[in-house]
Amino acid sequence: MRHNFRELSSWKFSFNLVKEVYLISKKLPNDEKFGLKSQIQRCAVSIPSNITEGSGRITDKEFLYFLNIAVSSSYELETQLLLCSELFNIEVRELIEKLEEIQRMIGGLKKKLLNTKI
Repeated sequence: MRHNFRELSSWKFSFNLVKEVYLISKKLPNDEKFGLKSQIQRCAVSIPSNITEGSGRITDKEFLYFLNIAVSSSYELETQLLLCSELFNIEVRELIEKLEEIQRMIGGLKKKLLNTKI
């Protein structure tokens, strides 16, 4: 079963989060261009991208696989945002709260997909 990713709250929220991560990454020092800055941007983009990729797959099992990747990327991003806070004194609390909401949304979507198989 295919899903329209544009209708998924988890995709909408994570898509908007990417824009916010790009804005906050501008606050990182120039010498982090190929380090933390690049890494947090890739992780942020990975979340909605994997939701999108999974939504285009034929089975819910395949979709679940990509949702697991998306949520894993969200945890990786959370760690990197905490590093931004600790190393460069960048305020990330609001972003992390939004990220936690996205994690809950993805969890709910996974649960829904799993329950439709019972």
